[in-house]
Amino acid sequence: MIALAIGLAVLVGVALGLLGGGGSILTVPLLAYVAGMDAKEAITTSLLVVGVTSAIGAISHARAGRVRWRIGLTFGAAGMVGAFGGGMLARFVPDRALLVAFAVMMAITAVAMLRGRKANTGADGREPRLPVSRVLVDGVAVGFVTGLIGAGGGFLIVPALVLLGGLPMQVAVGTSLVVITMNAVAGLAGHLTSIQIDWTVALGVTVAAVVGALIGARLTSLINPDALRKAFGWFVLAMSSVILAQEIDPRVGIAAAVLTAIAAAVTFVCARYVHCPLRRITGTPGPAPA
Repeated sequence: MIALAIGLAVLVGVALGLLGGGGSILTVPLLAYVAGMDAKEAITTSLLVVGVTSAIGAISHARAGRVRWRIGLTFGAAGMVGAFGGGMLARFVPDRALLVAFAVMMAITAVAMLRGRKANTGADGREPRLPVSRVLVDGVAVGFVTGLIGAGGGFLIVPALVLLGGLPMQVAVGTSLVVITMNAVAGLAGHLTSIQIDWTVALGVTVAAVVGALIGARLTSLINPDALRKAFGWFVLAMSSVILAQEIDPRVGIAAAVLTAIAAAVTFVCARYVHCPLRRITGTPGPAPA
């Protein structure tokens, strides 16, 4: 089973490199259900895997000019404070309550990403600067979530950079990896004050995930940014259904998955027909003129 976990870890890396998030959502179940770790050990180990993998992915994105260092380092520094505190607090909070809240936040974020917002640029064509106060507040909040439940926070960071900061999706992905790295390191430090991990398994999974991250980073430049944003949204929405099924009841997860499928079908139809009455609700653009 450990060999299978290491093999599947490559997919975790691809998700992180390609989408700038989603790695933790895959890593924790992978370590818990495939590698056989308990929840606390899986969360702690996931922070190591995601932290190292994100760092490697960030380097690839930076070389391609897809990282905004001022925003990333400021967001990440604030996030490290929250992440360490969240990691210290995690031992006192029931896993189920955290994961259910996590799934709800994922669904809200996914809807926002699917509706979308164009990247804002100034008169000189440059991207606007995020207010430092907002970066700090958002950074601490995302970092706290990272440390508390072992999520890298990409599903929150990417939308924040796209929807609030006006960064292009590909740049938001690259910048988010810098933030995730910093948050994961601080969260790991907080968890290691009370939890021990199997370093041999952790390092094996990490190496496999790094290979995937390098593949994902290369694929990013080959994919349309708008399509990437929508793929990210649907991915997060689908994962929220899985978590609800696991933590509440399978029927709840199935209901959420059915609603997701219906929403996807409506979006598909509205993208192809001019007179779609649900276009304003879904935020789906009409078909391109002939």
